[in-house]
Amino acid sequence: MGCNLPLKIVYMVPYAPTRIRTRPFHLIRALAAEGHEVTLVTSCGHPDEDSALEELAACGVRIVAERLSIPRSLWNCLSALPTPDPMQSRYSWKPRLAHRLIEATRQLSPVDVVHVEHLRGARYGLAVLAAMESGRIPRAAVVWDSVDCISSLFRRAADQSETPLVRAAARFELPRTTRYEPRVAARFDRVLMTSEVDRQELLELARRHSANLAENCVQVVPNGVDLEYFHPSGDTREARTLVMTGKMSYHANATAAVRFVKDVMPSVWARLPDARLWIVGKDPPADVVKLGEGRVVVTGTVADIRPFLRKAAIAVAPIQYGVGIQNKVLEALACATPVVATAQAVSALEAQPGCELVVASSPSELSAAIVALLGDPALRDRLGQAGRSFVERLHDWRVVAARLAEIYRDVAA
Repeated sequence: MGCNLPLKIVYMVPYAPTRIRTRPFHLIRALAAEGHEVTLVTSCGHPDEDSALEELAACGVRIVAERLSIPRSLWNCLSALPTPDPMQSRYSWKPRLAHRLIEATRQLSPVDVVHVEHLRGARYGLAVLAAMESGRIPRAAVVWDSVDCISSLFRRAADQSETPLVRAAARFELPRTTRYEPRVAARFDRVLMTSEVDRQELLELARRHSANLAENCVQVVPNGVDLEYFHPSGDTREARTLVMTGKMSYHANATAAVRFVKDVMPSVWARLPDARLWIVGKDPPADVVKLGEGRVVVTGTVADIRPFLRKAAIAVAPIQYGVGIQNKVLEALACATPVVATAQAVSALEAQPGCELVVASSPSELSAAIVALLGDPALRDRLGQAGRSFVERLHDWRVVAARLAEIYRDVAA
């Protein structure tokens, strides 16, 4: 296969790619911009998702979409209970969408690669493989973008989530997921992860469960950031304001917000009584909403997070547990906002602590770092500029998509 020839890609995502679900949205856009023929097969169920699909279609992406309702997803989870499969593996399942994925692959044949994202999409990938093995459609490379090691996430959530229901669900799903994840990964031609940490977690799971998963079949494709969308501006920063961003309905973000306000901010306020915190992100649960009084503002859903990132003096990422690359950190760095983060939040990044961001893990370390940085405008400026340079070098979506296309060509060959 000529290295410069465009690829024909069927890209299956079990949820509509949007600017919030940034990885598939920007990878698909970047692949299409490089001249590759991309067909997106996905589900959707909200007007915001429709507009995102229209944006991708305007980039030349062919869209194959099916509605997937929340009641259907909940029924899928219930159907998993008497089986050994994790609920996550069935959450987004719709037989008609699987049929349309197989038909799209057949109609477009020969395709170079079928790309399937996340544990929620793995069952669709298995359906495509079964259709290929039975001769219903021609054989093509099938790549599973696991994104993160979900077993690792559930293990941490089971111990550390602030929400009892999340802890219970994670403990229920964990044994199922640790068996399912490596066994499914071994079925695919390539498996992608966002970080080396997650890659090693998955390989260790495979060794523990005797799954036939070769090390060279699991490769890292990191997350990127839209450098044209997230960029510095001339806005005057509020010298005593911190910002924490992220989808607040995600249990790891909610837990981080609650613990940060309870365990870190009192020490900051003891030194700097006028310090403020913005918690910016959609669908905050009740325990996060309750934090919003006085010096803490909980915005809920906002149309655009960039003004908050550009006006805050510091972005904080106090994640206590999680997996993969934290997009919130990349977005803050891209806006030249200095970042103070826990080691867990930046473990997947190659950024240099003290040069491109500040790493501090315990509540006392976090508060001390924040107070010191709020008192040093020159250091904030240096960190902001270095952070922007870092993401320009390593996390431009165009660079990430080029890496993905290399993997496609290698596996297709």
